[in-house]
Amino acid sequence: MKLITAVFKPSRLDAVIDAISEAGATGLTVTEVRGYGRQLGKTEVYRGAEYEVRLLPKVKVELACADDDCERLVEAITQSAKTGTIGDGKIFVQDLESILRIRTGERDEQAISG
Repeated sequence: MKLITAVFKPSRLDAVIDAISEAGATGLTVTEVRGYGRQLGKTEVYRGAEYEVRLLPKVKVELACADDDCERLVEAITQSAKTGTIGDGKIFVQDLESILRIRTGERDEQAISG
């Protein structure tokens, strides 16, 4: 099993959710986060005063999946989150040791299937 964590621009969230659903994901978690990478923030002007925004708004999506589904889901996220500009984000894939569905006690792949 794998845990996929994707961090990307908030404007791409709806497209990513649609793509993940079409690719067969049965659930996900979305968190609003802030951070920076190569872009190192940006400078903005508010009421004539210039200020630096160091942490930019991003969205983090996390989902667990079977090993066989991982590449398909990563590709769906990549295609739907990509704008071709700096700050498109990152996808992290980690091995997932165990999953437990609290309500039923189901474990591992049974816990993440529909």
